[in-house]
Amino acid sequence: MKVLIINGSPRIEGNTTIALNEMVKVFDKEGIETEIVQIGQKDVRGCIACGVCSTKGKCVFDDVVNELAPKFEEADGLVVASPVYYASANATLIACLDRLFYSTSFDKTMKVGASVVVARRGGLSATFDELNKYFTISGMPVASSQYWNSIHGKLKGEAESDKEGLQTMRVLARNMSFLIKSIALGKEKYGLPEKEEWQATNFVR
Repeated sequence: MKVLIINGSPRIEGNTTIALNEMVKVFDKEGIETEIVQIGQKDVRGCIACGVCSTKGKCVFDDVVNELAPKFEEADGLVVASPVYYASANATLIACLDRLFYSTSFDKTMKVGASVVVARRGGLSATFDELNKYFTISGMPVASSQYWNSIHGKLKGEAESDKEGLQTMRVLARNMSFLIKSIALGKEKYGLPEKEEWQATNFVR
C-alpha cells in the first residue's frame, strides 16, 4: 500500500514539511509506503483547456504533472499540502492539481484523499475546503482527523511548537491508514461500487 504526498510549499524543509513528516512517521508504523514530491518551487503552468489530454492520454505540457500521473495511479491514497496565501492554496499547487486531475483518465474511485494546510494565522479553513474539492469530484473518500487538517507556523520550524497541530497530523495519518486498509479488504470481498454512465446536464442549452 502506498500514499503519494504532494508538497505545494516553495520552502524546502519548512513548516509544511514538518506537518507531512509527522504523518510519514505514522504511515511507516502502519506499514504504508510513502513518497513526497515537492512541487512548490517548480515552474508549473495552469491548464489551458486545450483538450489534448483526451487524445494523448497525458497533459500537453510535459512537466512534473506527467511525472506525478503514474505515481498517482499506483497510489492507494493522496495527500496534498499547502501553505496559505490569501486564504487560498499556493497557485503552483492549484495549477498542478487542476492539470493532474483533469488530464488523467484512470479511475480514482476509493483512493483516499487528505489535504493539509499551514498558515501563520488565518485562511486555513478556506484553503482546506478548496483542496478537498479535488477528491470529492473524483469518487475519493476524504480522510479526517480530530480537527481540520491544519497546523500553524510562520517562520521556519515554528510548526514544531503547535502540539495540537502535530497531533492532528498523526491522527489524520492513522485514520487514513485505516481507511486505505479497510477499502482494500472491501474491494477484495465486494469490489468497487457499481458505475453508472455519466449523464452530463448543462444549464445553458
